[in-house]
Amino acid sequence: MSLVIDYTSGFFEAALTGEGVGSITGNATLDLTSGNVFSHTPTANTTFAFSNPPASGIGHDFTMKVTGANVASGYDLANASYDNVSFSVLSQDNSPSGIFFKPDGQTVYICGYQNASVYEYSLSSAWDISTMSYVGSFSLSSQETTPTDLFFKSDGLKMYLIGNTNDSVYEYNLSTAWDISTASYSQSFSVLTQEASSQGLFFKADGTKMYVTGSSSDSIHEYGLSSAWDISTASLSHSLSVAAQDIGPLGLFFNPDGTKLYFSGFGGDDVNEYDLSTAWDISTASYVRNFFVGSQDTVPTGVTFKSDGTKMYIMGIQSDAVYQYSTTGSSFTPATITYPSSVKWPSGAAPTAPASGETDVYTFFTTDGGTTYYGNQVGDAVS
Repeated sequence: MSLVIDYTSGFFEAALTGEGVGSITGNATLDLTSGNVFSHTPTANTTFAFSNPPASGIGHDFTMKVTGANVASGYDLANASYDNVSFSVLSQDNSPSGIFFKPDGQTVYICGYQNASVYEYSLSSAWDISTMSYVGSFSLSSQETTPTDLFFKSDGLKMYLIGNTNDSVYEYNLSTAWDISTASYSQSFSVLTQEASSQGLFFKADGTKMYVTGSSSDSIHEYGLSSAWDISTASLSHSLSVAAQDIGPLGLFFNPDGTKLYFSGFGGDDVNEYDLSTAWDISTASYVRNFFVGSQDTVPTGVTFKSDGTKMYIMGIQSDAVYQYSTTGSSFTPATITYPSSVKWPSGAAPTAPASGETDVYTFFTTDGGTTYYGNQVGDAVS
């Protein structure tokens, strides 16, 4: 790795070619014998300590770069708030039901009942729904007249739909990735044995698990796929009743590591959050909290998140619109960084911690074998 450093402070320019320890939570002791470059992204408030300093003298300095992390993270409904941003899809469909974002946030797909179609929109500013513009549509009517949700394979070459007319999942191949105009129907898989009113659809990132919500059983159903992304190989693994939280589960979403699941529901006009003690295994799910979205739409048919979890999006069928929320709140602040009292800073006080996502580079040296360190903040570093 090579870093370009803004060294306007007058300190030396450094070419960083290696890294020491990575992500640290809590207290961290840096063994200075293991190398002179250390990289850290604290996942919580962190206190650093130094040990085994090199011999005294010029040239025995070391460099540390810290990337600002956050005490509160995304995917947290406790900090959610409405952005007062929405986008109407009424010109395309008066019964929008499911929503899916391309991973780069520059394209969004919505399915709807009125025309039994999937609609594609481009975003001129990624993840900002106020910049959406309509691109085109793809009819599903030959397979399903009431589509309720959709999902894409990570490479954009497969699209999956679920509907409650036939209570089946449908698989489509796309000859051009992410371009629904190139979609062709492949096969279907019935979930009617588990669910007579299929609503939400989600896949594990590697395509080996599929999840379906239903408002007939008020449950989430988990299926294992013996051949990844091939729905013909699906078989039921578990079912999780969510009736205690909502009697009408609709849209479904998992965070990237499968340790949290969310579903939207019309019983409580809300989004419900669960923790999974075993990733992707809904039998280990425990309820955490809910977030009310009824002030925007009382029938939240779809739910999805920005890839870093800092934004949530709701598809609402009552007002035929997409709604945007922030999930970071006021507590989404940089982690506190503290250094040993032996460190002497030019200003007399340690620099402030890097802002969220910002990387700062610090240089240290000792002339007395580690009794005292002299530190300076070099500035922002760019990978």
